[in-house]
Amino acid sequence: MEETPVNRISRSPIVNIDLAMLRPQGDRVLLDISEWLDQGFILREKPFRNKLKQHYWSQYDGCYVAIDCTTDAILPSWAFILVASHIQPYAEIVVHGNLIDLERRIFFNAISKLNLETYQDKPVMINGCTESKIPEDAYVQLINRLQGVARSVFFGEACSSVPIWKRKK
Repeated sequence: MEETPVNRISRSPIVNIDLAMLRPQGDRVLLDISEWLDQGFILREKPFRNKLKQHYWSQYDGCYVAIDCTTDAILPSWAFILVASHIQPYAEIVVHGNLIDLERRIFFNAISKLNLETYQDKPVMINGCTESKIPEDAYVQLINRLQGVARSVFFGEACSSVPIWKRKK
């Protein structure tokens, strides 16, 4: 009599979470305000404000935008705030920083909205093999949230996982 193979992974109580699935679609844009500075370094308020008025802001509709200055210009905080006030009605997320900072914020927002009921008192596997680039900070934010609800957390794949954390009994 031939035995039917049993898929132990499918019968496992482990709940998988793939951070790549939390990454929303949409363009990521770096808005470099040095282009609106005199010689790329000097902020002259009136010309700066005029350039903001003339800029085509709706091009950022649905985009994720990082506002930065790629030169070594020393700028007042209000410059970034002013730019953000113009772009905010269009963009999904706006940050002051580079594209890495933007991606961190995107994941932070997604992880903070994650419904944790699925992971309550269960072993959780954070998938480690993914084709999209996940910021390391996203894994840190995820473990911070999971430790309050999960029974245990592993990283990797079912065939080769690394134990990360286990609730004390």
